[in-house]
Amino acid sequence: MNYLLTLMFDGSYFHGWQTQKNAYSVQENLEDAIEKLFGERVRVQGCSRTDAGVHARSFKANFSTQKEMPCETVISGLNFFLHEAVSVQTCVTVPDAFNARFDCASKEYEYVFYVGRERNPFYKNRASHVKHALDVPLMDREAKCFLGTHDFSAFCAAGSSVLSNVRTVTEAEVTARGDLVVFRVRADGFLYNMVRIMAGTLLYISEGKIPPGEIPAILSSKDRTLAGKTAPPEGLYLNQVFYKEGSL
Repeated sequence: MNYLLTLMFDGSYFHGWQTQKNAYSVQENLEDAIEKLFGERVRVQGCSRTDAGVHARSFKANFSTQKEMPCETVISGLNFFLHEAVSVQTCVTVPDAFNARFDCASKEYEYVFYVGRERNPFYKNRASHVKHALDVPLMDREAKCFLGTHDFSAFCAAGSSVLSNVRTVTEAEVTARGDLVVFRVRADGFLYNMVRIMAGTLLYISEGKIPPGEIPAILSSKDRTLAGKTAPPEGLYLNQVFYKEGSL
């Protein structure tokens, strides 16, 4: 039986999604919970890797087991064993060949800035703190420069091992939500730290550190040093995951 889970997690409690030798991850916590519930050790396939401190509102993961269990029991049972910073929201059975990562068609992320002169304890580890006002209309216009198919080498951190840095961005916007400024972006895939570098570049444009209209030239340059800083991990959320038609 192949189960597909939708998870929410607070990444500030974990060293990212992927299992590691010397740090506790969301994947390891989930596999521990599955072992306790099903009585067997299984490998969980996540839809994406996330860095330490990065959050997820809708993270997809699947696992296969010889044992059958009602999805309602899977949800309640796993939530009993999982760390309090992780929650299973939904569970469905999917075809045996389904893979949460390789059948993914696109993903949507949000990067959240908290704008306020003083720190807000309720946004600790939940948003990136910016003390000065942000030019939201300008950031929104500049975000539109990411739309389309581009080589995003200039927006990729060192250490990536992918075969191609070309990605297609289908949605990009910056909006104000009270004292939060949110950058939302959807693409067919993302490079290592890509969203955080995009967010940092938009921040630099708002701050006047990068002139407006420079994003196309930065993309063409493929030069990481021309883009903005890598924004801190606590502002990043995996928001939604979309799958290829017919895969579920």
